[in-house]
Amino acid sequence: MPHVITQSCCSDGSCVYACPVNCIHPSPDEPGFATAEMLYIDPVACVDCGACVSACPVGAIAADTKLTERQLPFVELNAAFYPPREGKLPPTSKLAPVIEAPVVHARSSGPLRVAIVGSGPAAMYAADELLTQRGVRVSVFEKLPTPYGLVRAGVAPDHQSTKRVTRLFDRIAHRPEFSFYLNCEVGSDLTHDELLEHHHAVLYAVGAPSDRRLDVDGMGLPGTATATEVVAWINGHPEFTELPVDLSGERVIIVGNGNVALDVARILTTDPDVLARTDIADHALAALRNSKVQEVVIAARRGPAASAFTLPELIGLTSTCEVVLDIADHDLVIRDLANEADPLTRNKLEILAKLGDAATPSSRPRIRLAYHLTPKRILGESTTTGVEFTLTGTDESRTLAAGLVLTSIGYRGKPIRGLPFDEVTAVVPNDGGRVIDPGSSQPVRGSYVAGWIKRGPTGFIGTNKSCAAQTVHNLVADYNDGLLTEPVHKAASLDRFVRGRKPSVIDAAGWKAIDEAEIAHGGGMRPRDKFTGVAEMLEVAATAPQPPVHRRLLAGLRH
Repeated sequence: MPHVITQSCCSDGSCVYACPVNCIHPSPDEPGFATAEMLYIDPVACVDCGACVSACPVGAIAADTKLTERQLPFVELNAAFYPPREGKLPPTSKLAPVIEAPVVHARSSGPLRVAIVGSGPAAMYAADELLTQRGVRVSVFEKLPTPYGLVRAGVAPDHQSTKRVTRLFDRIAHRPEFSFYLNCEVGSDLTHDELLEHHHAVLYAVGAPSDRRLDVDGMGLPGTATATEVVAWINGHPEFTELPVDLSGERVIIVGNGNVALDVARILTTDPDVLARTDIADHALAALRNSKVQEVVIAARRGPAASAFTLPELIGLTSTCEVVLDIADHDLVIRDLANEADPLTRNKLEILAKLGDAATPSSRPRIRLAYHLTPKRILGESTTTGVEFTLTGTDESRTLAAGLVLTSIGYRGKPIRGLPFDEVTAVVPNDGGRVIDPGSSQPVRGSYVAGWIKRGPTGFIGTNKSCAAQTVHNLVADYNDGLLTEPVHKAASLDRFVRGRKPSVIDAAGWKAIDEAEIAHGGGMRPRDKFTGVAEMLEVAATAPQPPVHRRLLAGLRH
């Protein structure tokens, strides 16, 4: 096989459009794309041109001759997606259809101005889609001093290849029609209505920042937290640097077995010397060096066939960590394997069936996958001492001791001031990204959503590309149809208005100063050494050189 997609695939579809022979599937026009765990290269159809390698924003594609030992399972995984054809080439008469960029009808009154709230993948893909056209200006507002959302604060530090997508985002942010307003919170420093006075439309791409909470007695005791909070702590998110993460016990329990649970378990059991070569926060690395944790139990309510983690993440976990099963859980895997018809699930079960026995002593920290455990209550009085489970579907109890209990049962969106919100689905009601007033079933003027706040917490980084494209197409159509009100204020007044409200706002130059300082502090041994405090970020951003007065005036006229 000439080229192979590996576990760090982000599924944004760029490789599909770059491929001249249509050998990468599922493509964005195919039904399975939205729910695919990754994309797959057809070993028969691939012509070894390498176009997909340069198109991939996260470096997830490599020639089969350049794979590491840990990546070798992906050769078979890519091939297994395609049915046997006895050596015959598949039809490759056309590329996957590329969605045409929305054409903006120019107006004499000036450019289409769009405010985007949030700076994660959905926000940056939306900005990219808008800026394919002339006569568009984009202003991105982010409450943190640094951009890129979960790519910076939610991707595990040992997954550096996934973080490479920020290089694409940096290229978008360097466009002259793009402006950053970091360290500026919409809803607090500025209001929705004020943004609309300066823009034709406001597009919210704020994700689903809250965790779904486990509703059992004892949650909230010292020694309990969520896995996403711990990931943010590991990554140096300034709001989580003081999170009390107690690693003095020998066991950690994670309730839920999605990809985030696997990320946390992997970090907690990885050699700190390995993590020291990543962009992990210094405080987290110090805590891990002193950790006493010997086992991380990932507990799931349902059986092995219903495991929430993806196949690529499982392959990555088992190739780097010691992962084990109890005998009873191994028997469940064998039973499920005998009854499972879905090829993807069978692949997961076949890997699980080969895991070691938890009864075998280990000389290194390990991960144990556990099934059919429903949490009943968190044990302990002044601090967490463990979890009492019931065997799912029975009254039989199981107790596991632990000094730290984390939950990883999903994300939930938060209401946005000034917009409707569906408390049941935890998204902003919308039709293709157009915010809809539930009372009248009519669009809310100038208001749009993209990403998880639009569709719920589903998909991967790249899934936001097609999601954002749909929203942008509808936004531009509304603009062209005259449905968006002209801004009250001139474009040049925005910067002055924002700085008047938030003098410590950080622009693109300030972010560049922070970015370069973090990379420099890495000393070539680490990708970067992150700042974790807002005050130090502001101090570094203030050192950014300001453009000459005449350039600032020209920029104001241009915007």
